[in-house]
Parts: sequence; structure tokens; C-alpha cells
Amino acid sequence: MRRLKFKSVVAMANSKLSIKFAAIILAGSTLLSALLGIFRDRLLNSYYLDTYPTGIDAYTAAFTIPDFMFFILTSGALAVSFIPVFNQRLVTGNKKSAWELSSSLLNLLAIVTLIASILIMVFADPLIRYVVGPGLDEPGTILAINMMRVIAINPFLMSIATVLSSIQQAVGRFVFYALAPAIYNVGILVGITIFTGGINIFGIQIFEGGIMGVALGVVLGAILQVIVSLIGLIGLGFDYHFKISWKNHGFRSVLRLLPARSLDQGIDYINAIVNTNLSSRMGAGALRSYQQAGNLSQMPSNLIGVAISTAFFPKLTEELGKGKESVFYSTFRVALRMIIWISLPVTVIAFFARGYVVSFIKNGGDPLIASVLGALILSIFARSVFHIVSRGFYARQDTRTPFIVSIFAVGLSTILAIVFTIIGLGPEGLGYAQSIGALLEIIILMWLLQRASKHKLFDKTFWKAFWRMIVATAITGCVAYSMTKFLPLLKTDDSVFITLPKFAIISIVSLVAYLIASYFLDLDEVKPIIERLKKIIFKNVD
Repeated sequence: MRRLKFKSVVAMANSKLSIKFAAIILAGSTLLSALLGIFRDRLLNSYYLDTYPTGIDAYTAAFTIPDFMFFILTSGALAVSFIPVFNQRLVTGNKKSAWELSSSLLNLLAIVTLIASILIMVFADPLIRYVVGPGLDEPGTILAINMMRVIAINPFLMSIATVLSSIQQAVGRFVFYALAPAIYNVGILVGITIFTGGINIFGIQIFEGGIMGVALGVVLGAILQVIVSLIGLIGLGFDYHFKISWKNHGFRSVLRLLPARSLDQGIDYINAIVNTNLSSRMGAGALRSYQQAGNLSQMPSNLIGVAISTAFFPKLTEELGKGKESVFYSTFRVALRMIIWISLPVTVIAFFARGYVVSFIKNGGDPLIASVLGALILSIFARSVFHIVSRGFYARQDTRTPFIVSIFAVGLSTILAIVFTIIGLGPEGLGYAQSIGALLEIIILMWLLQRASKHKLFDKTFWKAFWRMIVATAITGCVAYSMTKFLPLLKTDDSVFITLPKFAIISIVSLVAYLIASYFLDLDEVKPIIERLKKIIFKNVD
């Protein structure tokens, strides 16, 4: 009976969702993951940032190469190259080829990432000493080497999870796909709260504890992510075969598309490695401070850009697969305008209230993290927009163009980061370099997408709406600035229970101002919200 109930719950969760509900599910899960991430960072910072900065820098450095290998070999590269080809086979009714493709890709990536994980374990010492952490002292270096060897298994585990979740994403099943990142953070939280105190089984101490327990939590999180992704396959009819079908045309197509996107991801992460290298030379705690500001800046762009573009992407590929190019561009414009409209006010509120935001991950805030977050602020908007603009190319099975643009943008960011470091701008200089590169990248991609489209993609209606959004955002910025002066962040605000209400009031008042401004500027995006509010307010009025 319990087994039947479990299957029925999974079947309900795995039902196909509309774009609207898929976006809500993805945004909700991204928010949950972000909140768990904030709680995770808050615990780590309270335990180690002030008391053991060398240890927290070592932990941060140890993540870099395993993450790099995962991003370059799998991550977003798989989703954008696999889903269009996989969907093309499903639309034409060729399920056998689709499952053969997914099995082959799963097996190939498992082998490649397992080899990569073993190589990271073997070469952890030189990777830490000469690539990502040359500025660490000797105890920090040794700790980082040991932690990297533990975390090195992650590319293998997370690649398996990513293939399985990409299958679910491709067929419009988002619940378990959306849950996986949150579950990953749960594993890390277990590491922080339990494993750091040591592991004792039947009275035998098998692990003494300490910050190394966090690395064990990272591995646990990856294992849990695989389990959740496996559950998400129930009821989808996935026909797995333990072989690589090199003759499968879909598999070959994915392999042709994969390198450009993988290199694109890799180039982005090379920039992160350079920044890790540079920040490790700026004193104890600087590496962690820059990384924390980066995490905070990515949360809104993931919540907005990733959630909305991921929900729209299967629909975009399906429309192109059916030859409905004009419908594709119409759907793309809707998604792009939605992301711009939401990300603009979030960006300005995050800028003026950055001190409050930082206080969520560290009691009392941190001036350095807040300063770096301010430098990264433009990247929130740029990265949010990037996710849908790049998918405009990926849906057309064009991974080459974003890759070429990424080479330029990342190259510029890297050069600027080095120059800003030399002239003494510190971690903030790394943030300025990131913002400039990210903004130029989306400008170039939008221009190229406009040139590539047969239809007028960015017409006068689009640009009129965009400039109205800018005006509404300027009004919102004035309101947000005024609210931070009315509710200032004080030195005595050393608890999240004090700063959270202030931040909530600032955000709500600023967003209400944005909605009002959008309404009077006649923006289409605000109309469904206004209509919904009218129904709620006047529900009981005859």
C-alpha cells in the first residue's frame, strides 16, 4: 500500500506542467535553494570567517577545480545541447532513438567525469599550490589539498544527476529537477552541523571532525542529488542501456554541439579561477569575501533568469522543431521582457540594500563583502538576461556564437581583473571587471540575435517597453535609497531578526513603487498582477 501511495505521489509530481506553473515551481525551488544557501553560508561564516579565515579560504579554494570540471564537462552545456536534439526525436515519435541517446550520453559522461575526478585527486597538490591558492599559507594549502581530494568525486556524481534531471526538463517535468539543488544544500548543512563534530559509529571514532566535515557534507549533498534525480525518472518510461551507441545520429549531434558550449562554460570558469588566484593574494579572508559576494549576486539572477528561461526553453525548442519560427520569436520576446522587467528593480534594490543582504550571511554585516557586492551589481541584471538570450541561440542548435562572444567577454573581464588588481582596487576591482564583461556580453549577443533573425526580433514596441522599464526602475531606485535612509542599518543591528524586517519593508515599498510606476507607464507585464490584485481586493464586493 505504501509503495503504491509513493508511486502515485511521484506520478503526480512528474506530470507535465505549463510554462507558467513550471516557472513558479522553478522559481520557488530556486528561492528555497537560495535560502538554504544563505543559511549554509551564515553557519560557515559564523563558525570560521572571523575565527579561522585560513580554513574558510582553503575550503573555498578546494571547490574551484572540481566545480570547473563539472561545469566544463556537464552542467549547462548538457542541457542546452541535449534538450533540443532529444525533443526533436520525441516530437517525431522516435522514442527508441531518444532513450538510446540519453543512455549513451549518461554512460559517456560518467566515464569521462570519473577519470576527471581521479585526476583531480592525484594532482590536488599542484592545483592548489600553483593554480587556485598560491596566496594561502602552508597550513591552509595542506588543508585545501585534502579537502579538494574529498570533493573531487563531485564531478562524477553531479554529472549523473544532471543527465537524469535534463531528461526530466526536456519532457516538461520540473518538480524533482527543481528539488535537486535544494537537496544538495541540505547535504552541506548536514556536514556543517553534524560532520564537523566528528563521526562516531558503534563507539568507534571514524572521523575527528573540524572543517573537513563540510567537505564530507558536500559529497553527501551530491549523493542525495543523484537519488532525487533517479526518483524523478519514475513513470517517464526511461529505457536505460549500459552501452554507448556511437551510431545514434542524435548522440552524434549532441557530441557536435557539446564542445562549443562546454568550452563556453569552461572559459567562464577560467575567469573564476583567475579571480580565486588573485583574491587569495589579498590577505586572509579576501578569497572568501569575494566568493560570498559572488554567491549573493548570483542568487537573484538564478531565481529570475534561470527559472524563467529554463521553463521557456523546452517550449522554444519545440516551436522551432515544428518549424514555427515566428511563434518562437514571439515566445522569446515574452520571456525576455519578463526577465528584464523583474530583474531591473531587483538589481537596484540589491544595490541600495546590499548591507542588509550581507547581514543575512554574517551577523552585523561585513563592509568588504558589501563593497564587492556593490561592484558586482550590474552583473545581476546582465546574467539574468544572459540566460534567456543565450537560449535563443541554443534553441536553434547554435552553441558556437555564444562561445565566441564568451571568449571576448571573459577575456576582457580577466584583463580588467588583473589591471584593477595591479592598481590596487582589491576584491572590488574583481567585481567591477565581472560587471563590465557580463554587460558587454549580453549587448553583443542581443545584437547578433537580431541580425540572425528573419523577423524583427527587437522592434519599436520592445524598445519602447524597455525604456519605460528604465524609467520605472529609476523611480524605484529613488524610493529604495530613501527607504534605506529612513530605516538605516545600524552597528547594533547584529541579528537577522532585526535586519530582515527592515529589508522586507524597504523591498516591499520599493516594489510597490515599481508596480505603480509600471502601471502608469502602461507596461503589459504589470497588468496580470494588477488584475489579480483587483480580484483579491474586490472578491466579496457585489
